[in-house]
Amino acid sequence: MSDQIQRFLFDQTNVRGEIVTLSTAYQEVLDRHAYPSAVNELLGELLAAVALLTDTVKLDGTLSIEVRGQGALALLMAESNPGGELRAIARIAEDAVLPSESASFRELVGEGQVVITLDPREGHRYQGIVALDHATLGGCLEAYFGQSEQLPTRLWLAADSKRAGGLLLQRLPDASQNQDVDAWERSVHLADTIKTEELLGLEQREVLYRLYHEETVRVFDPKALRFGCTCSRERMSHALYTLGQEELRDILREQGAIDTQCHFCHTKYHYTAADIETLLEDPGAPPPVIH
Repeated sequence: MSDQIQRFLFDQTNVRGEIVTLSTAYQEVLDRHAYPSAVNELLGELLAAVALLTDTVKLDGTLSIEVRGQGALALLMAESNPGGELRAIARIAEDAVLPSESASFRELVGEGQVVITLDPREGHRYQGIVALDHATLGGCLEAYFGQSEQLPTRLWLAADSKRAGGLLLQRLPDASQNQDVDAWERSVHLADTIKTEELLGLEQREVLYRLYHEETVRVFDPKALRFGCTCSRERMSHALYTLGQEELRDILREQGAIDTQCHFCHTKYHYTAADIETLLEDPGAPPPVIH
């Protein structure tokens, strides 16, 4: 099954949708970490969600979703970029005892918030925040759309540590072309019948056919998705530079060099004392790329 997202709409209505399936990209995220299965499944849902939201808001830039919890699971984060690349990470609270493998979303994260950041290539960065007031990740994201975008939106998310999938439906504000006043309620009602094994195990067109074979659905060409990390030596240099001269030189005195790595993909970066001094040569300027 291909890693891809597919847009569709219901003709002569103001209802549109997206469906996403992930396998290889999801596995590449999990292969880089050793999380419990309950965390793996939430990461899969988050990966599906970030792909759906990126395509839905038509963002030419980076979109990230952070679930900041006060429970055993302190952080879940997923990010997408314009090239269809996805990455994700989880952080378990220090000394935390995770609930059972079948623990629910709220049992893992507790109280907290979901932070959605849209960072376009051009223009201003935007951040929306909603409380973790719902029982599922999908419910929290639906609340974000209701609060920030003011668009009725429904999400169905699933993952099983092998595959991840998601379905999104949205009712657009322009009702002038809508010739079916019941389209939104009917499309949501039908989507509520979807089974996890269908969302994860069937081809996207088969899912749409099973749900909407009595509707007039226009399906667009799919867009490929894959795992990809945006880390680089330049970005890591910027991150080190923000620590300041005193802290960097303290580390050098203790360790002789600085070794760091990307939390997402585990790529390692090594800085000698000479590298750091070059980085700090001109404190008033952005740090150079060090090769």
